[in-house]
Order: sequence, then structure tokens, then C-alpha cells
Amino acid sequence: MIRVTRLNGEQFALNPDLIERVEAHPDTVAFLVDGTKYVVKESVEEVLDEIREYRAGILATSYEMDRGEYRAPIRRDGEAAESSVVPFPSREER
Repeated sequence: MIRVTRLNGEQFALNPDLIERVEAHPDTVAFLVDGTKYVVKESVEEVLDEIREYRAGILATSYEMDRGEYRAPIRRDGEAAESSVVPFPSREER
């Protein structure tokens, strides 16, 4: 999820996988695949940067998990969160 801000200053999380397009008219509007529209304070470039960071974070975590280097984030109760990943096929399996 990415964090964006409504024009009234309220922040909310938006699933970037559901964003169809982002336009500036002059306010930035995120159009979702279901037709929902959100007007946000961030510029188009800022929204695109957030989406890139979100996706890069998913890939980075996946690679860490595949190499056995990933450490699950600590939950509020002090315990490590449960995590798993489907391993990448080895070169021999491809």
C-alpha cells in the first residue's frame, strides 16, 4: 500500500495494484480500475515514486527471503511476524 493525502490533509493508504492511471487536472487524480477516483495532494511524479518504492520493496524482500537473509519485522507485541516465500527455481531447474 502507498500513503497519499487528501486535499483536506487526511492521509490514507491506496493499493497501487488497483491504480489504472494518475492524471493532473490541475489537482492530481488517481483513477482505480473500478472507476473510483481519488484527488490527492501529491504530484503525479510523487505518486509514481511511491508506487516504484512499493514495488521495489516487495522485490527486495523477496530476494532477501530467497537467500535466507530476511528477518521478519517485529510486531507491536514484540514477536516476529510469520513470513514465507516460494523459492526462486535454481538455474538447474530452469
